[in-house]
Amino acid sequence: METKKNKTEINGETEKHPLQPFLPQNATILMLGSFPPPRARWTMNFYYPNFQNDMWRIFGLIFFEDADYFVAENKTFDESGIRSFLTEKGIALYDTATEVIRLRGNASDNFLQTVKPTDIAALLAEIPLCNTIVTTGQKATDTLMAVLGVDTPPSVGGYIETVYNNRRLRCYRMPSSSRAYPKPLKEKAADYSAMLNSCGLM
Repeated sequence: METKKNKTEINGETEKHPLQPFLPQNATILMLGSFPPPRARWTMNFYYPNFQNDMWRIFGLIFFEDADYFVAENKTFDESGIRSFLTEKGIALYDTATEVIRLRGNASDNFLQTVKPTDIAALLAEIPLCNTIVTTGQKATDTLMAVLGVDTPPSVGGYIETVYNNRRLRCYRMPSSSRAYPKPLKEKAADYSAMLNSCGLM
């Protein structure tokens, strides 16, 4: 028997992106996920807010040799510290969709239907120094490649080079920071570290 909760989870309602793009003027890298998780899973009003997502542990390991560097009290993240760090490093954040439909009431990309892809050209216009786009999962990669008109996406940990709106870009496809992605935290951190090193951020 279908419950009321299940009906709510698959009602096909369009969900608009709840966050503004984070675009430091010195950004040379634009990191794009797919879409934020349901708000009930948030521990801060910023990107990768789910405490079970390891993005900020990855950055803690890479730059401070401490997976908990950006972890705050009560199972939250240090939003202010993360914002300052990203601004200092010149890393911008957003997602590849501005409107989606959740086919299930969770954060899984497998049940995320893109209604409106992000205007990548508009984002890049705000960060003129950016020459690298990093996608953080398969859904984000597929959506970005469609927007850029690229037929062959990069492999996990790899990149392709393309020209979009008269700007030469290097596009990386990194492993998802979700714990559902079957790769140990330290190995994910090694992949991100290699990418950031090649981009001159380390």
